[in-house]
Amino acid sequence: MLTQRYNDDALDASLLLAVLTRFLPSDDPRVRATVLAIADELTEDGLVLRYRVEETDDGLSGEEGTFTICSFWLVSALVEIGEVSRAKHLLERLLSFASPLHLYAEEIEPRTGRHLGNFPQAFTHLALINAVVHVIRAEEESDSSGVFQPANAPM
Repeated sequence: MLTQRYNDDALDASLLLAVLTRFLPSDDPRVRATVLAIADELTEDGLVLRYRVEETDDGLSGEEGTFTICSFWLVSALVEIGEVSRAKHLLERLLSFASPLHLYAEEIEPRTGRHLGNFPQAFTHLALINAVVHVIRAEEESDSSGVFQPANAPM
């Protein structure tokens, strides 16, 4: 599993970019372990924390909300490792957090759904579009057994 720093156990949702940028292939066991660990350990009510502030000395005081961009990255990363059903369920959950204008802020408070930080956040919307494209392509590219083949899978 990949971690925030060398010789450390702390998770960081930015590690989802390792698979989304093709730094590591989606079939690398470290990628799968990292994506699933982030989904299981950094997610609150469908929203992803960047990292656990209590486990990381980031030099900042206070708490963090969940990062909306990381939540949409997780949808795409789940598709990449073949967890399409889980990705679709998460995407549907995330869509329920849209503002009345169908826009997203930088962060969302998971207990209240309150949007925090920059609003609207353009990077978040880019991740939303990419997540939707990942899910749609996965549905279109599924073979007869319903198994998604990631873009970098060997033929």
